Order: sequence, then C-alpha cells, then structure tokens
Amino acid sequence: MDDERLDVLTIGQLARRTGVAVRTLRFWSDEGAVPPVARSAGGYRLYDAESVARVELVRTLRELGLGLDDVCRVLSGRTTVAEVADAHVAALDAQIRSLKVSRAVLSTVAKRGSTVEETTLMNRLARLSAAERKQIVDEFKDEVFGGLHDTRLRDRMRTYSIELPDDPTPEQVDAWIELAELVRDPGFRTRLRTWMELNTPVPGQGRPPGASIWWARQIVQTVAEVRRGGVAPEEVAAAEVLSELFGDADRAAVLRSLEAGIEAGAERYRRLVARVRGQASSPDATKELEWLARALRTADQT
Repeated sequence: MDDERLDVLTIGQLARRTGVAVRTLRFWSDEGAVPPVARSAGGYRLYDAESVARVELVRTLRELGLGLDDVCRVLSGRTTVAEVADAHVAALDAQIRSLKVSRAVLSTVAKRGSTVEETTLMNRLARLSAAERKQIVDEFKDEVFGGLHDTRLRDRMRTYSIELPDDPTPEQVDAWIELAELVRDPGFRTRLRTWMELNTPVPGQGRPPGASIWWARQIVQTVAEVRRGGVAPEEVAAAEVLSELFGDADRAAVLRSLEAGIEAGAERYRRLVARVRGQASSPDATKELEWLARALRTADQT
C-alpha cells in the first residue's frame, strides 16, 4: 500500500516528527501551507521529508506572529520573508505603541481609583492624534500667553514645544493624560493667566519683583538648603534669607506673585511639561515655595 512506503509519512507520523498537533497540521494542509504530496489508497494525506522542513518553516513564521495568509504567500513565492517581515515589524510597532498607551491608562486608573467616566476620558485623551493634541495645547497657549506685554516672554512660551513623541514611554503617556486634563480646565487657565500677568513687565516699568522666583531656580535651591538646615519660616534666620534673596524689593508684590503661582499650580504644570517632553525635570519645588510664602507672610506681620 502507498501509506506503507518508507519515503512518505502519514499525518500522524508527521505530527510526531515535528511536534505539531495533527489538528493543526490538518488545518495548515487545508489552507495550502503544508499540502500533502500524495494520497493513500484509502484517501489519507501523505507527506515526505520536504514536508517536515515546510512544517518547521510554517511554525517559525507563525510563532513570529505572521498570519497564515502571509505564510502561504511566502511559501508560494508571491512574496519574500524579508518583505513580509518588514510589513509585520511596522504592524508590531503600531501594536506596541497601542499597548503602551493601554498600559499607561490602566496604570493611571489603578493609581487614581478612577470611575468609569474618568477612565473613558483618560483613554480618549491618551489616544488623541498628534493634530488633536496640538490643538488642545495651542488653544491653551493662546488663552494663557496671548497678549502679554512682554513680547519675548510671550513668544517664548507660545512656541515652547509640548509634544508627545510617536513612541512615548508609559510615563510620558501618563503625564500627557494629566497635563491634558489640566490645560483643558478653565479654572486652571484663568489662574495661570493671572499669575503670568503678575510676572510680566508692563511697558515702561521694570521686571516685577516676584518674577525671579519662577525663572531663577537658584532661589529655590537656596530655600531648599535652608529647609534642610531645619530653619522654620517664622525664625529670624528666615528673615535674613529673605533679605539675601530680595533685598529692598517690594515684598508684598513678591508675595502676591508667589501666592498666585502656588494657587495656579505653576510648579505642577512645569513638571508635567518636562515629563511629557521626556526631560529630566528638576525636583518638585512646591515645599520650598510654600516655605517662602510663609516666611514672607511672617515678615509682613512683624
């Protein structure tokens, strides 16, 4: 009988030789990926040594994620492994990016204990196109920085890039979700605009006294060192620090600017932008700014 020839294999023998289940081999055979070389007198499929190598190739390509249609195209010579692999790499890259976004959203949901509605919003924000993300940021910039008297500062802030890269890390996606929620908040926009106006020079006048707090990080570093030394805002030593930092500047104006920035959440905004951009952000200065505000209030009362 044909199925007793030594140079052919039954589907069961092929399964044992390759370690692939008979059911899978039958499916591959029906789809044309591993066609039988002959049929036995009883109509059973028969395979040969080349079929073993063909099964190994099909299994390798399937394990790499290629669909059976692509596998058949490669085996029939209609395309090459390299061409299919190149297309599959692009598809995998897109899938990886999507998975990163999903991971970031789920991580944020778990961290916040979000509701269904919040989860839906975060997922939508995370999956916005680049053009949609840019529109959100541009509208925010126009409202907060547009029309400032200091044209150099205004132009610098409006052209400052806040873009999520094409292949963001989960941390960048998480930061973008939080930033997008923040900049779409009308209350935040109003508070930040008020703070910007307090820190922007009026034509014919010098720089506002409080502006240096936000644009010169050495002030924050000085306060950080004082805090590490255990100095409280109400102590005499704190008053000496204020004199060193601000001299005879209008302390009330400095305090107004500082409090406006704290209320606006300017430090949170700064850090979120840095995270979205993938930059190493300087340490959170919230505690230092609050210490400074308390010290200024104390000095104003004495």
